Amino acid sequence: MVAYSLTSGRGKDCLTGKALSPRPSTQKRLAMRYLHTMLRVRDLDAALDFFCTKLGLVELRRTPDEKGRYTNVFLAAPQDKGLASDDKHGGRAAPLLELTYNWDAEDYGEARYFGHLAFEVDDIYAVCDRLMKAGVTINRPPRDGVMAFVRSPDKQSIELLQKGAARSPAEPWKSMPNTGKW
Repeated sequence: MVAYSLTSGRGKDCLTGKALSPRPSTQKRLAMRYLHTMLRVRDLDAALDFFCTKLGLVELRRTPDEKGRYTNVFLAAPQDKGLASDDKHGGRAAPLLELTYNWDAEDYGEARYFGHLAFEVDDIYAVCDRLMKAGVTINRPPRDGVMAFVRSPDKQSIELLQKGAARSPAEPWKSMPNTGKW
């Protein structure tokens, strides 16, 4: 991620803090695309009434999971409906709002309704390696070659998803345990 100064036109790399030239396009970056934000909801009908009926989002997909005892509902803004159709760009649908309804009652407290941000990456192992070298804890390593979780300094969960097919399981990831909450 790159941050730019409005006054100097120069920026700094948000991971290393090093100054950047005014032309960041010449610097090699691993591709990343925003996917979705997940919110936990207590009452799915009330949440859909708010987000769809009142706010105007449209439901694109609903995925109940009997084993996990939850339902995920993916919503998009009307203008993003075409962008958010599955496999439109050779990857996952985006940009979306994911509502997660857990079938069993659960008290999330004030801070647990926000779930996570999700980004699709070209190489999940390279991104996790870069983050780890920058001092970021990989809370849920990409053991499956598909998904990893890290947390921001303010404890927001960030989900990283491998674009396309899963990578073959590889060390150090396949034997790395989960760390902390994600």
